[in-house]
Amino acid sequence: MNLFSPLTLGDLQLPNRLVMAPLTRVRSGIEGVPGPLVVEHYKQRASLGLIVTEGTYPSHAGQGFPGQPGLVTPEQIAGWTNVADAVHSAGGRLVAQVMHAGRVTHEGTNGGREVVAPSAIAIAGETRTYEGKAAYPVPHALTTDELPGVIADFVQASRNAIAAGLDGVEIHSANGYLLHEFLSPASNQRDDIYGGSPENRARFVVEVVTAVAEAIGAGRVGIRVSPEHNIQDALETDAADVLATYGALADALAPLGLAYLSVLHREPAGDLVQQLRTRFGGPLLVNSGFGEVTNRDEAMAIIADDLADAVVVGRAVIANPDLVARWLKDLPLNAPDPLTFYGAGAEGYTDYPALAH
Repeated sequence: MNLFSPLTLGDLQLPNRLVMAPLTRVRSGIEGVPGPLVVEHYKQRASLGLIVTEGTYPSHAGQGFPGQPGLVTPEQIAGWTNVADAVHSAGGRLVAQVMHAGRVTHEGTNGGREVVAPSAIAIAGETRTYEGKAAYPVPHALTTDELPGVIADFVQASRNAIAAGLDGVEIHSANGYLLHEFLSPASNQRDDIYGGSPENRARFVVEVVTAVAEAIGAGRVGIRVSPEHNIQDALETDAADVLATYGALADALAPLGLAYLSVLHREPAGDLVQQLRTRFGGPLLVNSGFGEVTNRDEAMAIIADDLADAVVVGRAVIANPDLVARWLKDLPLNAPDPLTFYGAGAEGYTDYPALAH
């Protein structure tokens, strides 16, 4: 077994263990419709074992960024159908990352809709809206009665992804967005059954994932978490609480038979990640390279040392659409240009060259 060995993730059959990370690239316009540029971008990267799309909103209120794609309107679903058809025609597989931004947005981004979160606690700092930079607002604390509607949005978006022809979904419960906001004791200060204890803070995430799995099949559903990542004020600084919270989550998800658990953490070999792998009991994907770029040697070692079943890679895939071929033969890489990570055009998106065959 190595990085280039086949892998089964639930209903998905991967030819290799390199997974394209969900990467926010905001090139879908004000209507959130993935167009020809997005089609080309993902098609170029079809040789990856699995493509996870950029975070895609399940409701207009859940939109986090200008130019972010959605899975809500008929036009958006049609756009994703074009993406799925292109990736499949090139021999690839892709899942949609379904992401509700929670409090990490603004009325100037989500069409004037109420910004929501587990608790009425704003993020410190500013966000980019269609009108320019603005301070993050104090969000509306979702009531217990409102939560089923949010679950329904995740379910419908996931059904829409399948209807568009994608191979599955990844539920985004990381990086400070809505589901992560429930897990973090800093952003979740509720006093109902969704707040307080680690089990209570994990409850809403479990309910969302369970509902999506029931709707489209557990073998088409993964989940992404980022314990101790500590960004966007979703702070998790008590190691014992982190293990209790994510352990409770893993224990509750284990019986569902999900396709995978994807963990973003700086120490994939550490006790936390490996405990979560054991308790989850299904395939583990790891992504260590947020602070530092994941390189070939590290990725190869993660699989060789059986620390995970697959490796999730971001920046190297941005700059190298044919990363699998390059890493297989240990060939030179294109360097990513951070100045073009976010933007509207082809530059830094579809113009990184592949090696001549």
